[in-house]
Amino acid sequence: MHNILIGPRKYVQGRNALADAGKYLKILGNKPLLLWDAAVKGIVGKTLLDSLRAEKLEPIDVDFQGDCTRKEVDRVIAIIKDKGADIAVGVGGGKTLDTAKAAAIETGIRIVTCPTIASTDSPTSAASVWYDEDGNCTGFDCWPFNPDLVLVDSLVISRAPARALVAGMGDALATWVEARVALQTGAGNIAGGVSTMAAMAIAELGYEILLEHGVEAKRAVEAGALTPSVEKVIEANILHSGLGFESGGLASAHMIANCLPSFTECRHLMHGEEVAFGVISQLCLDNAVSMDDVYEAVDFEVAVGLPVTFADIGLEGVSPGRLKTIGDACASEGSLCESHCFGVTSEAVVDAMIAADALGTDRKSLAGV
Repeated sequence: MHNILIGPRKYVQGRNALADAGKYLKILGNKPLLLWDAAVKGIVGKTLLDSLRAEKLEPIDVDFQGDCTRKEVDRVIAIIKDKGADIAVGVGGGKTLDTAKAAAIETGIRIVTCPTIASTDSPTSAASVWYDEDGNCTGFDCWPFNPDLVLVDSLVISRAPARALVAGMGDALATWVEARVALQTGAGNIAGGVSTMAAMAIAELGYEILLEHGVEAKRAVEAGALTPSVEKVIEANILHSGLGFESGGLASAHMIANCLPSFTECRHLMHGEEVAFGVISQLCLDNAVSMDDVYEAVDFEVAVGLPVTFADIGLEGVSPGRLKTIGDACASEGSLCESHCFGVTSEAVVDAMIAADALGTDRKSLAGV
């Protein structure tokens, strides 16, 4: 396999960045379809629409229906064709952005993502994560192209609930943890090749930024402040994590996380919160990692308030028998767990999750949480 690095054509981040949306979008087309929900529109609608209209663009307003499902993508595709849209603009969270990306790829138009929370690394990626009508994750597709533009308004993100930023830290923390596993084994990345040195450096940088600035960024956002630490964590959550996971590689942290929505008790979790527990489980599964690295990751998650125990994710008292469905999925052919240099069994995954719960419980107790 070749070494491959993929990423968006342009990434723009800063305070009030959405006020310049028209300047950037007019280079790409004339009729942008805006996919967003009512809450997001209430927050950024005036700023975004005023900017587009100031540049003589003709926005098409479309309400997002809640999940990145095949049905929702087909609905958006029909609107694109009917209205003649030439740019699909996803505004909001990861599911909205993934839907816009899928619809744009299948109609051959430009892609723009405007995240209003930094809860996942979806904005920069070429991937769309699929859900069924019951909210279960059913897999993902990696499209031939990344977004043409990722427009990140730091002020908007800093005004969102701190929980979203922290969830993004959970997703981003996994990037280096998983990428180094894939590098060691030569496992393929989502880009269709193997990791470049650049992707690994970006993934590691994101991890280091989280450890240094994560706690302070959370504190600042809770106080309603946009600080340099917040800017750095937003970049780590969206850009570093996006480039790192896509061009680095994934492993059992995301595989476990993607299975958690099948438990109704876990439906309240954000993706990054699921991944955070997956990170600790992966570290307990991997015999090549040092305990210093394990404690560093767990203690960071405890410090920012990410879930590290079964109770934290809604599965207090869960039996090994129930966890077997996750173990079986992880051990199945084609699983992301194949990135590891050893054969991953169902029993080993269940044991790792149980060990993660015990470890998380202990480290929370030591921290007085």
